[in-house]
Amino acid sequence: MLQVLGETAVQIIGVLVLSPLVAGIYEKAKARVEGRRGPSVLQPFYNLRKLIRKETLIPETSSLIFVYAPYLAMGIYIVISFVIPVVYPEPIYLTPTVDFLGGAILFSLAAFVKTLGALDSGSNFAALGVSRALSFSYLSEATLITVFFGVALITGTDNPYITLSYLVKSPSNYLEIDHVLITIAFFMLWLFETGKLPVESSSLSEMGMIDGGLTYEYSGRDLALMEYTSMVKQYLLGSVFLNVFAFPWFMQTGIVGALEDVPIMLGKWMLLIAITVIINTSLAKLRLYKVQDFLAVALILSLVSLVITVIGDGL
Repeated sequence: MLQVLGETAVQIIGVLVLSPLVAGIYEKAKARVEGRRGPSVLQPFYNLRKLIRKETLIPETSSLIFVYAPYLAMGIYIVISFVIPVVYPEPIYLTPTVDFLGGAILFSLAAFVKTLGALDSGSNFAALGVSRALSFSYLSEATLITVFFGVALITGTDNPYITLSYLVKSPSNYLEIDHVLITIAFFMLWLFETGKLPVESSSLSEMGMIDGGLTYEYSGRDLALMEYTSMVKQYLLGSVFLNVFAFPWFMQTGIVGALEDVPIMLGKWMLLIAITVIINTSLAKLRLYKVQDFLAVALILSLVSLVITVIGDGL
């Protein structure tokens, strides 16, 4: 009992601490590649502290939906932290309650809550951000669900923890074409969902008009919480990619192993950050209307992986 409690605490605290840290490391690495000094890797922590100390303003046209949306979204992401292997490789408390599909639904629910809160503000700029987000979400949500269906078919289970151990115990399956395609599709989805997709704009950042529009009317403590939810979402999706799809090895078990998993995850993230910075700074930037083409390719890759898996099992 105490061991499971300790492992659970390490995973949840690890998520809350590592989420701003990896965001800070990414910004620092990107600045270095671009020839700038860049902010401190702890800058996200400083930003959150500064926002918490500021006054919180509520639009007169909003309702309780706007007020409680940040708390509901953060609560959903914390629930997700209990049910997927984002720090510790074995099940913890609440893990048996949700499978891959349930996790995908929780991610979608958090996005819906943030969208609803932005619309409830009554801001035209927030409505613009929501409309743009929804114009892409039908592809991103479909890709997310299809990817999770695909990895469940490949491994024969819808439990992400069993999927992790499946790849660790059967490394030969790692290079199977269906697994490679599903991994690429999920990586493409992660680039979009976390704002890492290089998008060009002659004035305002076009992707910023999506993410920034959703939080435009928030301030003070509520804005800090919304910014925190974005960092937690980035960490959760990226850690699922690392532990379930790309690099499932090296994770330790037990209380001591759980503590060792925190720096191990940070090391995995350093590799993911390096790859992402190279992509973001070296590839030609896309126009906003090309984002749908990018997501369509990710969806097609996940569907092709499904077909290959089904045909392969049939043969």
